[in-house]
Amino acid sequence: MSDPLDLLPDGVVIAGADGRVSAVNAVAVRMLDLGSTATGLGRPLGEVLALTDHDGRSWHDANAPYEGLSTRTGIPEQSWLLPDGTEVLVTARLHRAARGGAVSAVAVDLRSGRGRARLDRDRSDLVATLAHELRSPLTGVKGFVQALLHRWDKLSDEQKRLMLTTASADADRLSRLIAELLDVARIDTGRLQLHRRPTDLGRKAAMVHESITVVTSTPIELQVDEDLPPADADPDKVMQVLTNVVENAVRHGSGTVRMHVGRWDQDAGQLAVTVTDEGAGIAPELRQRIFTKFWTQSRGGGSGLGLYIVRGLVRAHGGTVVVDDRPGGGARIVTTWPCLPARG
Repeated sequence: MSDPLDLLPDGVVIAGADGRVSAVNAVAVRMLDLGSTATGLGRPLGEVLALTDHDGRSWHDANAPYEGLSTRTGIPEQSWLLPDGTEVLVTARLHRAARGGAVSAVAVDLRSGRGRARLDRDRSDLVATLAHELRSPLTGVKGFVQALLHRWDKLSDEQKRLMLTTASADADRLSRLIAELLDVARIDTGRLQLHRRPTDLGRKAAMVHESITVVTSTPIELQVDEDLPPADADPDKVMQVLTNVVENAVRHGSGTVRMHVGRWDQDAGQLAVTVTDEGAGIAPELRQRIFTKFWTQSRGGGSGLGLYIVRGLVRAHGGTVVVDDRPGGGARIVTTWPCLPARG
């Protein structure tokens, strides 16, 4: 039977009270370039654990696992370099046969630093995306305010009105982005609060249809089936979801955008709002990626948070989001909402 340590995803090196290696798994053998498990057994821990920092210090000399305070039980995670220069994250557990006694065993865990590097890149992308999205409206607000301050007497009333209207629109854009970021944080941490009550889904769809129609030249059609029961949902969140889905269809689709509200054919206990466009559609390999944070296509811009929030809000209600092709071409996004339970 193979060594159970070889089943672990991280590299593991264990040394006894004498400071010599008593066990090393296959992952650690590859990381430390030992050649084989037998090569590491019986050798001093400092020799086998050939890890250095950028100043050339070794992990063993820097941390002295067999020395120091008798109350020490571990060494926190640190970043070190393998012999080939690859970064690894190293942590260790110091075992003592008796409280305050000498170290009887040292267990060292080696984990690839690629995940940490990817997380750092994601954070950098997040900062860059937020900086871009915040800078654009802020630049507009600042530019118009400065123009009004320095050229107030030279501007006509119509020019002043246009500048103030544009600055107000940019401020609204900033407010919406901040609200989206707060929603993302609540979804990620599970602190999203819903204020459910009987909600007329058709009426909410009509309000979204009316508000978006006045700001776009794209034709938007709405059809609501008759005799639909109310949904058990947070009305404000319903409006937010439908607005994001329809705006996404207007931004990335073409032709006529259509909204349909009716019962979901896959579950009689759910209502469905279907939004379709006549564009190129969404490729199958992208249908899950569009719901990730900060995912955008090159055309249309946007913060890339809208559809991530859509899925989070719909799932919080116990509904689902379905993405597929519209018959005849284009994309179709279906959001489902639970019906209000009938009173017994």
